[in-house]
Amino acid sequence: MSIFTENLASTLIVLGFVMLALEVVVFGFSVFILFFLGLACIVSGALIWTTLLPNSLGVAFSLIAFFTVVYAVTLWKPLKKMQNSGINHEVKGDFIGHSFVLASNCSVSEASTHRMSGVDWKVHSKHPIAAGTMVQVVKVDVGELTVAPK
Repeated sequence: MSIFTENLASTLIVLGFVMLALEVVVFGFSVFILFFLGLACIVSGALIWTTLLPNSLGVAFSLIAFFTVVYAVTLWKPLKKMQNSGINHEVKGDFIGHSFVLASNCSVSEASTHRMSGVDWKVHSKHPIAAGTMVQVVKVDVGELTVAPK
């Protein structure tokens, strides 16, 4: 343990880079807590290394806690916004264009069901469609098919 406390600044800097690498490589930059802790360890280690602050575990833990909170408060929203800025593309699945005969009436307010690929799908339509009508799938959502008359 003395090897770590004798070289506390170097240990903190290395630990910080390890945390940053774990955040990016293992978690894909999705958790952020290791990112905040890693930055805090690097900055704390640098401050202790430059002898601006004393070389003690109490000071190191206090600095890490302080900088982690500061980074979390200041960087959380921008990082979350960056993470959610992905463009959503509508996926064209294999079921789009699939045709079948509607078993019961279907409209915006009234859903029908259709068994396809071993799954019972809710069937919706933007316009009323009578039972027995040949329909075609125009949109697929989780557990739901949107259809239009063929």
